[in-house]
Amino acid sequence: MRATHAVPVSPALLRHLRERSTRRENRVADQITLFAGSMKFVYLHAIWFSLWIGLGVEDYPFGLLTMIVSLEAIFLSTFVMISQNRADEKRQVIADEAWRTVKEEEQQNERLLRLSNEILDLTKEIHAASAAMRGAAT
Repeated sequence: MRATHAVPVSPALLRHLRERSTRRENRVADQITLFAGSMKFVYLHAIWFSLWIGLGVEDYPFGLLTMIVSLEAIFLSTFVMISQNRADEKRQVIADEAWRTVKEEEQQNERLLRLSNEILDLTKEIHAASAAMRGAAT
């Protein structure tokens, strides 16, 4: 049994996936892409083509099979592009979230720098006041 590792998913990506899954056409495209990118798809086609040719469903040069395979290739290439677009959308969501995080961290760093400078100024004032008190006491 193989151990599976949970990959952390950003809340922005989860939100994007939920929004994407609300449309039926996206769910259908995802399922077709998932199946078309699997070895089951390859095995099914290997069996189908072998039977088509082996059983002599059609005489050489296999015009109908060629047309079917060509049409399938057209649709599959469309689903590949849909899949690539989906991956691009995911990358954009992650990049947008990362950019928001960077901007938030930049604001936090600026606040911390301001606070550090204020602490430094107060420390200098305390040091000067304590030195003045020591000088007045002597």
